[in-house]
Amino acid sequence: MTIAVLDIVDSNLQLWRGNSALQSPGYAMLAGQKYEFGNDARASARLQPRNINTRFWWQLNTEALQPALGSARHTADLAHAHLLDIHQRGEAPAELILAVSGSMQREQLALLLGIIEQCPFDAVGLVNRSVVLASLHGGPGRLFHLEIQLHQALVSELSERNGIVELQRSVPLPGCGLLQLQERLVEIIAAAFIRQTRFDPRRKADTEQALYDNLPEALRQLRHQGETNIEVNGYRARINRSELLAAGQRLFDSAPEAMGVLRADDRVLLDPLAALLPGLEAQFDTAELLAPEALQQAIASHESQLIQREQALSFVTALPCLAQPIDPDAPAPADPPVTDSPVAAEPAPTHILLANVARPLRAEGTDLGDGLSIYHEDGQWRIADDSSKTLVNGQPADGTTILARGDTVAHPNGTEAVLIEVMP
Repeated sequence: MTIAVLDIVDSNLQLWRGNSALQSPGYAMLAGQKYEFGNDARASARLQPRNINTRFWWQLNTEALQPALGSARHTADLAHAHLLDIHQRGEAPAELILAVSGSMQREQLALLLGIIEQCPFDAVGLVNRSVVLASLHGGPGRLFHLEIQLHQALVSELSERNGIVELQRSVPLPGCGLLQLQERLVEIIAAAFIRQTRFDPRRKADTEQALYDNLPEALRQLRHQGETNIEVNGYRARINRSELLAAGQRLFDSAPEAMGVLRADDRVLLDPLAALLPGLEAQFDTAELLAPEALQQAIASHESQLIQREQALSFVTALPCLAQPIDPDAPAPADPPVTDSPVAAEPAPTHILLANVARPLRAEGTDLGDGLSIYHEDGQWRIADDSSKTLVNGQPADGTTILARGDTVAHPNGTEAVLIEVMP
């Protein structure tokens, strides 16, 4: 039976049991004499800022907590209480494999294991989460994993040699954490509210909290379309994805600097959370968005190598590559037998031809104006259309329509474009 997995990255701790996950970001809130954690605490972060702590995983230690927060003596007390809360709400698994960020120092790892000794469960494995995720990919070039934490981002460089994926280095990016990115995004969106409605959602704590609550869903919509509406307290503002690109500029500058010059066979792995930041995927030609369940699935495959019962846990920073290597000298495979399998799809388009100009298609979304965009999801190109009247090859289209090379897209405003493949 697969053992439960605890993915410890403070922007979103996750406890996996099989294919189900309990999410709990690293927020702690003092509510009377008790603490609330995770999403409940985050929902009150703007309402009760003096009763919130978001640094207890990032600054895990036993130094006196400043400022004080209830009965907790130090951040280790808050981390212990958070672990108990996750464990109880996650049906109390007896054993856990821990996947931790490369930013956690040796002393913090030792403290974490000491905290877990006081918990009603056993840690039977300890592994670097970037190594686990990179083991799904491998390949001849370098691998970079970009992780967005609450107070910083982290670039981890990995490499594969002789079928083993190994961590090379981890570089923190100060000022590029989720909280800083959210602050910049909200500042831009609040300015749009003022400009369009003369309403400032940041003037009151409850409306500011509502704006933060609406932000994740708005960013998810902007992955697939050029514009979206955000409503706060009865006021509605139209937000354009291009307006939000400036919010990530510090990260856009810092991450490539930490990676150095990327070669053609290098790849950049992005956590799902990172993909919500408008413009991030477009910064890297070889960016690959990780699936939400990727870490849990990889650990399940490595379970026998990771379990260390009845011994002191060692921190695993190298794992066998799960990706199938490509041998250039291997003979070509024999023709497969004829079956009733579906006919292979047309070659995927790479560009869209609009007004005699070929524009590259971008996975996060190619905006064609008037609420029409083309985006990549589940290995297919699809269409997002606010008007619901766009035609593909003369037939009505929606988000379920799969686009292929040669398809013609016609919008009610007169826009007509053709999906094409540009050969290298």
